[in-house]
Amino acid sequence: MILVTGGTGFVGPKVVHALRAAEKPVRCLVRKPSETLAAWGCELVEGDMTDSASLRRAVEGCDAVVHLVAIRQGREEQFRQVMEQGTRDLVAAAADARVRRFVLMSALGTSEETKDLVPYYHAKWEQEETIAGSPLEHVIFRPSFIFGRDGGILPTFAKLAKLTPVTPVIGSGKQRIQPIWVDDVAAYFAAAIDKPEAAGHTFELGGPDIVSWNEFWDRLKKAQGIRRPSLHVPVSLMKANALVTERLPGNIPLTRDLLKMLEHGDNVAADDSAVRTFELPLVPLDEQLRRAA
Repeated sequence: MILVTGGTGFVGPKVVHALRAAEKPVRCLVRKPSETLAAWGCELVEGDMTDSASLRRAVEGCDAVVHLVAIRQGREEQFRQVMEQGTRDLVAAAADARVRRFVLMSALGTSEETKDLVPYYHAKWEQEETIAGSPLEHVIFRPSFIFGRDGGILPTFAKLAKLTPVTPVIGSGKQRIQPIWVDDVAAYFAAAIDKPEAAGHTFELGGPDIVSWNEFWDRLKKAQGIRRPSLHVPVSLMKANALVTERLPGNIPLTRDLLKMLEHGDNVAADDSAVRTFELPLVPLDEQLRRAA
């Protein structure tokens, strides 16, 4: 049995679907019943990352854990409770249940150097340290920007390119990214459950194309068949805008923390160890953008 946390998020359903397609038994920790996950044949355990008793119920009898739960904005206390302490409780429960392998979703850019940059990186670093310091066999993935047609940030980018007369590009637009398609991320997680060579490793994940933000926006508009100019907007101006928008309710795509992460530098994989270890086909960037157009 494989426990998946975060199975109702953006990446989670793709991971669950990949595991079920491989005929793996899956149990999902959910805050409320999910008809979709149930229809896929998943066991459901109600609970959340702040309820340690529910975590212990969820891991009972499991052979592996795929931990995807994360928040991107909120108070520092929320990051500590949900991501940091929640992961410590889940790892402890998994160790007590004699789970064979623990697969963690981290994020590209997470490091000891960046852990104090924003609460998100700090929480991801603490998650990594918790699992690395545990007795559990583990695999850690650090994906770059994850693109998908029906979730994540790409649909917001696509709408922006379609609806605005001028495409705003933050800063110089010279920082590089390596977007990876969400189904490819799911394939990595599904393969990591049993692959012996993956044990004990941290893999940085990216798609087959590395582009600057300037090139990304050019390619996105080309995929949509539109010709509109781009305008470079100073980071300071975007920070002032984010100061207002991040106080609005709901999931805000632009926050001051996100701008700090964008300013920090390139978001590309340091090596191709994931590609060499897993040998999975990856969707090229132009095809990703075509699917989202």
